[in-house]
Amino acid sequence: MKIKAAVVFEQSGNFQIEFLQLSEPNDDEVLVRVAAAGICHTDLAGRDGHLPIPPPPSVFGHEGAGIVERVGARVTKVKPGDHVVMAWDCCGTCPSCKSGKDPYCLNFFLHNFHGARPDGSTTLSKDGQVIHGSFFSQSSFASHALANERNVVKVREDVPLEVLAPLGCGVMTGAGAVMNALQVSPGSSIAVFGVGTVGISAILAAVVSGCTTIIAVDINPERLATAKDMGATHTVNASEVDPVKTILDITDGGVQFSLECVGNPKVLRQAVDVLPRLGVCGLCGVVPPGTEVALNMDLIMNGRTVRGIIEGDAIPDLFIPKLIDLYCQGRFPFDRLITYYPFAEINKAVEDMEKGKVIKPVLQM
Repeated sequence: MKIKAAVVFEQSGNFQIEFLQLSEPNDDEVLVRVAAAGICHTDLAGRDGHLPIPPPPSVFGHEGAGIVERVGARVTKVKPGDHVVMAWDCCGTCPSCKSGKDPYCLNFFLHNFHGARPDGSTTLSKDGQVIHGSFFSQSSFASHALANERNVVKVREDVPLEVLAPLGCGVMTGAGAVMNALQVSPGSSIAVFGVGTVGISAILAAVVSGCTTIIAVDINPERLATAKDMGATHTVNASEVDPVKTILDITDGGVQFSLECVGNPKVLRQAVDVLPRLGVCGLCGVVPPGTEVALNMDLIMNGRTVRGIIEGDAIPDLFIPKLIDLYCQGRFPFDRLITYYPFAEINKAVEDMEKGKVIKPVLQM
C-alpha cells in the first residue's frame, strides 16, 4: 500500500516527506494507522550513524501510537479498531525473553536495528529502491507502520493517542528505571542527572513512589525549573556548582539512588560519586559502542552498585497501561513535557529538540 513517510537519504541529513510502498502484513504482523509519534534521541542517533544499522535511505520513529487497521492471520492480541502504543520487538525465545527481561533480548539488534524484518525481508520501498525500515519493528515516522504482534500494546480509548505516543520509549524508560529497575522505596532519596524526557519521567515516578528527596541535575535552567515543577525537591545546575559536592551537602552523605540519563562518562562518574555505601546508580544514557568510563574502584568495592538499564526494565504490555492509569488519576502528568508539531514540520521539531527548546516533540500525522 502507498503511505507517507519521513525518509533520511543521507547520514545526518534532513527528513524528507515521501510517498513509499509498504508491504502487506505477515501472519504475525499488525498494520497500524499512526496517529502520532514521539521523537527520541535514539532516532537521531540512527540518523547520524551512531547505531549498528544499515546506511540510508531509512525511516525511523519508535514512539508510535495509532489505530489497528489490519492484522495477520495468526494475530490474536489485537483486532482492527484497537488503539495501540508501539514499543520494541524481541525474539521471545532467548533466555532473557523467557525470563521476562525482554529489553535484554539476546537478539535485540536483529529485531530492532536490522533495517528489515529479522528474516531479512524489507517492508518499505520507493520506485523499486529499498528503504530501510522496521526500526524498532515500526518505523513510525509515517502515516502507517508495520509492527509485530509482540511490540504492540493495546491501550484504553479514552485518552488521546497524541498523548500516549511517548510512552513507547522515553517515558517508559525513565519511569521504569525508578519503579522497576531501582525499585525505590517510600522515603528514599534519588538524584537524576539529565532532565530531558527520560529524566523528568524518572522524577515523576520518584514522586509516585514516595521518594522524599528528589534532586534534579542539569545545565539547562529551564529544564531544571520544569523538573522542580514536576516534583523535584532540589535542583542543581552543574554548570554553576560542583554537583557532587552540592548533592553530598544537601543529603549529608549521599543519595541512596542515582540515575544517569545523559550518556556522558563524566556525568556517570558524578552519579556514582554521590552514592553512600550500598547506594545504586542506574545508567540509562545512550552512548556510542566502545565508550569507556573511569570509576573509583574503592567506592564500588565498598558496597556501591552500577547497573545498566534498558527500556526501564519494563514489560510494555503490563507497564504502559499502569502509567496510563496513573496519568488519568492526575498522578503522572507526563503530557506536560509534550510539544506538538504537524508531521510536515518534522525538521523543525528535531531542530527545536536539539537546541533544547522543547523536551518531547510529538508529530501529529
